[in-house]
Amino acid sequence: MSADVQERGRRVRPRVAIALPNGFTLANLFFGIFAIVAASRGEFEAAARYIVFGAIADTLDGRIARATHSGTRFGEELDSLVDAISFGTAPALIMYFAVFKDARWEWIFCFFFTACAVMRLARFNVEQAGRKTTHFAGLPSPAAGMTLATYYWFSQTSLYTNTIIEDLPWHQMLRWVMLGLGMLMISNVQYAKVPTVGFRTVKGLLGLVLVVGTMIGVIFLPKQFFFPALMAYVLYGIGRTAFLGLLDRLPNGRDDLQAAVIEEDEVAPLARRRRRRRNTPRSNPGSSESREDHSA
Repeated sequence: MSADVQERGRRVRPRVAIALPNGFTLANLFFGIFAIVAASRGEFEAAARYIVFGAIADTLDGRIARATHSGTRFGEELDSLVDAISFGTAPALIMYFAVFKDARWEWIFCFFFTACAVMRLARFNVEQAGRKTTHFAGLPSPAAGMTLATYYWFSQTSLYTNTIIEDLPWHQMLRWVMLGLGMLMISNVQYAKVPTVGFRTVKGLLGLVLVVGTMIGVIFLPKQFFFPALMAYVLYGIGRTAFLGLLDRLPNGRDDLQAAVIEEDEVAPLARRRRRRRNTPRSNPGSSESREDHSA
């Protein structure tokens, strides 16, 4: 294999690795737009399905970027812009077409939810993006968006229609649900990330049980599973934060941020020295250049 072919291969592989996670990000955008189109046609079940598909693509793009070491600042910004549409605008418009369409001013709840999703994503980029943390500060926008989008799914099941749940004033309650989800997105309520799966620790085993149980629910009972499970996640974050707050054991996001900045300040000079050393041309000790440098 010639040197030109090897060089061409080194150029192509990084481009493919970078394009792959961005392709999943754009797939998330595709499903978000498709959900809006489906909701405008009155196809609310399909709209909810597309939001779920978008959330799956959103999960995969980050994992692929980390696995291939191809994460870029462009990818981070693209992901946030797409999430604002797929989990902010699209779920809000699903609620508008399904519930608030005939009202005069209730579209303002859709605006509020979308505005909170955008602010939540902007804050995440500033405070948490690219840093290792065990929790989210505020309700993640995909969880909030899927909670709204899958409500209609749940309302068409026997678990909803054949129980006391159907008698609740959902038209009025959904206003407060949208307000609550929006406020939680921009709050400091702590929400756990996807648990670590393993067999060696109790935490890993609990994470495995949770992941397997979620997969079973998603595959076999998606309409009955998503909305109750997501509402449980929303309430779990509130309860956990209140409990840890009473015990004065809440993680401090500012401390994490300061630690990351300190670590970056300590690492940056070393990285600059390494780059300077790599960029310095190696000269032949017997050449005139090396003699001039040595004399200087």
